Amino acid sequence: MHNLKRHLGHSVAVAALVAVTTTSMAHAGAFALREQSAYGQGMAFAGMAAGGSLSSMFWNPATLSAVMGFQSESVISYIAPRSEVDVLSPFPQNEGDIAENAAVPASYYGYRVNDNVILGLGINAPFGLATKYDYNSLIRSSGIAGTTEVFTMAANPVVAYQFNDYLTVAVGAVVEYANVRLTGQALPVFGVSALDDADDIGFGVTAGIQIKPMDGTEIGIGYRSRIDHDIEGPLVTQIGTFNVEADGFDLPDKVSVGLRQRIMDGFRLTAGIEWANWSRFETVTLSGAPAEIPLGFEYEDSWYFALGGEYDVNPDLTVRAGVARELSPNDNANRSFRLPDNDRWWFSAGASYQATERFSFDVGYSYIMADDTDLVSAAAGGPLSNGPFSGTSDGSVHILSAALKMKFGGPRAEEPIVAKY
Repeated sequence: MHNLKRHLGHSVAVAALVAVTTTSMAHAGAFALREQSAYGQGMAFAGMAAGGSLSSMFWNPATLSAVMGFQSESVISYIAPRSEVDVLSPFPQNEGDIAENAAVPASYYGYRVNDNVILGLGINAPFGLATKYDYNSLIRSSGIAGTTEVFTMAANPVVAYQFNDYLTVAVGAVVEYANVRLTGQALPVFGVSALDDADDIGFGVTAGIQIKPMDGTEIGIGYRSRIDHDIEGPLVTQIGTFNVEADGFDLPDKVSVGLRQRIMDGFRLTAGIEWANWSRFETVTLSGAPAEIPLGFEYEDSWYFALGGEYDVNPDLTVRAGVARELSPNDNANRSFRLPDNDRWWFSAGASYQATERFSFDVGYSYIMADDTDLVSAAAGGPLSNGPFSGTSDGSVHILSAALKMKFGGPRAEEPIVAKY
C-alpha cells in the first residue's frame, strides 16, 4: 500500500509539472486537445465513450465500470504540427510554419470501492494552442497576429455507480485553470497591443452512462459541460497598461457517443460521434481599459466521426487502427491568421502489450491532413481581425502517444487487456 501511495503521488506530480511547462497547437477543432489517450490515439479515438481503457473516462466517466482494484494510466503525446501560412495580398509573403511542437500529458486513476461504487480521477490539458509569427513577419508588424498561447490544466474527480453487469452511470466535477496570451493585436485607439499572462480558474461537470445490452456490445454516452472563464490580466498597449477582465472566454460543452462491438473472437469494431458546442464562443469583451474592447470569434459547432477496429494477435498483444473525419468550427467567415484551422482527416494505428500481470503499455500514432485552407480578408467576407490581408494555410500533424498502465488488486481478466482494463 505504501508503494501504491508513492506511485500515485509521483504520477500526479509528474503530470502537473509536464502540463505546466508544455503547450500545443490545437488538434481537435479550434483550440481543443483530443490527445488524451494513447489507446484511443491508435484508432482515431473511435468508440472511446463506450470504454476500452481507463483513459476512456475523459469521454465518459461511466466507463470506470471495468476497473478492478486500483488502476492507473499515465499518457504522454508528442505533437509535431505544421501550419505553413502564405500571405497573398496586399503584399505577398511566406510567413513560414507558425505551429510549434509540444508534449501533452494526461493521467488517470481508478479505484473500485465495492461491487457498485468506483472512484476515478483524471488530470488533463483539455484545451491548448500555440502559434507564433516571426518578429519580422508582415502579419505581426501589421497587428493581425503575433504570438497566441492558450493553456489549460484540469482535474476531474468522478464517482461511478454500477447497478449491474448491464448499466453504469457516473458524475464528476471539473476544476480547470486557463491561461491566455495574445500579442500583436491591433486595437482601435490602443494601437498594437498584447494581452499578457491572463488567467482564471473555472468549474464544470462531467456525466455519463454505459450500457451493455448483450455480451460483446458496449454503448456509452458522455458529457463534459461548458466552463466559463473570466480571464484577468494586463493589457499592454501603446497608451499604457491596464488590468482587464475578458468576459466571454467560455469553453464549450461536449457530447460523445461510442460503440464497441465484438464481431468475432479477437476482433472488435469501434465507432464514435462527438459534438462540441463551439457556437457559444462568440465575442470576448475586454473590460477595465478606458473603453470596452470586443474580440470577435463567432465559431460554429464542430463534429467528429470516427470508425476503427482492434484485433487480438495473442493474449498479450492487440493491434488497432482507425480513421476519422473532423468538421472544424472555423470557416472562411471566421477563420483568422491566429488559428488557420479547417476540416481534417485522421489516420491512426496503434498497439497494446500486456508485459506482466500488473503492467501493460499502449502506443498510438496519427497523421492528420487538413483540407486546403483559405484565409479571407475582412472586405471579402472574412473576420474583421484579418484586416486587408488574405492568404492560404497548408497544415498537417504527426502525433505519437505512449502510455503505461498499472493494476493492483482485483482479478486478472481472462481476455486481453483491451477488453477489460
